[in-house]
Amino acid sequence: MTAELTGLTAQDLLDGYRKGEFSPVDAAGAVLARIEETGPALNAFVRVDAEGALAAARESAERWRRGEPRGLLDGVPVTVKDILLQRGAPTLRGSRTVRPEGSWAEDAPSVARLREHGAVFVGKTTTPEFGWKGVTDSPLSGVTRNPYDTSRTAGGSSGGSAAAVAVGAGPLSLGTDGGGSVRIPAAFCGIFGLKPTYGRVPLYPASAFGTLSHVGPMTRTAADAALLMDVVSGPDPRDWSGLSPTGSFREGLRGGVRGLRVAFSATLGGQVAVRAPVAAAVRSAVERLAGLGAYVEEADPDFSDPVAAFHTLWFSGAARVVQRLSAAQRELLDPGLREICAQGARLSALDYLAAVDVRMELGRRMGAFHSAYDVLVTPTLPVTAFEAGVEVPRRSGLRRWTGWTPFTYPFNLTQQPAATVPVGVDGDGLPVGLQIVAARHQDALVLRVAHTLYEAGAAGIARP
Repeated sequence: MTAELTGLTAQDLLDGYRKGEFSPVDAAGAVLARIEETGPALNAFVRVDAEGALAAARESAERWRRGEPRGLLDGVPVTVKDILLQRGAPTLRGSRTVRPEGSWAEDAPSVARLREHGAVFVGKTTTPEFGWKGVTDSPLSGVTRNPYDTSRTAGGSSGGSAAAVAVGAGPLSLGTDGGGSVRIPAAFCGIFGLKPTYGRVPLYPASAFGTLSHVGPMTRTAADAALLMDVVSGPDPRDWSGLSPTGSFREGLRGGVRGLRVAFSATLGGQVAVRAPVAAAVRSAVERLAGLGAYVEEADPDFSDPVAAFHTLWFSGAARVVQRLSAAQRELLDPGLREICAQGARLSALDYLAAVDVRMELGRRMGAFHSAYDVLVTPTLPVTAFEAGVEVPRRSGLRRWTGWTPFTYPFNLTQQPAATVPVGVDGDGLPVGLQIVAARHQDALVLRVAHTLYEAGAAGIARP
């Protein structure tokens, strides 16, 4: 029963509760057993609340017994990246500089929505310190590993969430994405991840990385992500940049891809060297889209690598995160974080505004691009998961994590919705992700294209 329950999607669990085939207590117990089984190898959690999860599951089971489920996720086990506030649980953000003492009396908006809909909180997942890089290791919690090969990284910065979902430690997780931090680990761990349009899921407290940072679902399927988006999207008075509600994302899954204009950019116009197994798996999935009726054309968006502008915004945000720390506290920081904070502190307001100019021009170019194409498809990453515990692949010659994530961070600059879908594995059995990008506010379209791939058997891989 444990293995069967941890392999179910959130929608499968809800169907089982409704039919009385099993209960939320059964599901929570199975997930907690799975965490205990895989925990030492993966290190995906910074905190597990078994007692609280079982108590919440028992309350949910009683509601289901009465035929009075609360909301859309009653009894579904969920995990939350330890960047987002969760009432009653310390949010340490991967840092030894954050003290766990205190009341921790407030939920982030997305976490509050989960609570209102009856979700069962299982634990907080690992993150690099303050979510600063594309892999997950920190001075606080150590290294989080890939469930397909524990010598490899899970990616980051939502690496704990990705690893947890992949192994069945809860079908739903909330991550954050400032430069790929949902999509990178989702691709490395073979699950689905969505970075919604900025503001679609409200964020509080505001990120020091500003409007680069999005909250998004990490799930096994696009259908589960649509369910989660129906719960967590919509405005919250604490987020001044939140967007107005839209229709149901679950209802938007229907319709397929027939007639859609799909641009396929394998290398962003020759700017990215993509490993052959990644390129082959992504191209095969794109061919399936064409077979399903989409008009597919090889076309590259018209921009050069905006990494310098991204670094200016990212490094200055990092400097802001640690601005109030004492010299003694700074010595506790991840050395790489300390390095980019020093760089960010040397930047001027004019440097920052010049980067904003680059960002606005990139947004204009992508707006024009999407007047001709409904979606852009790329590899999510040019590589599969590499050695755990390092920021960049060894012997790559790269300096920072942005060197191997050229397909992800540009769309944080433009605030567009972007998702990663697992479309195969390489010769070592490591997952490959395909990225789907649409114009701002077209989150439902991204989910629909992804769901069509799942329905056609072109997405989803065997569990680790």
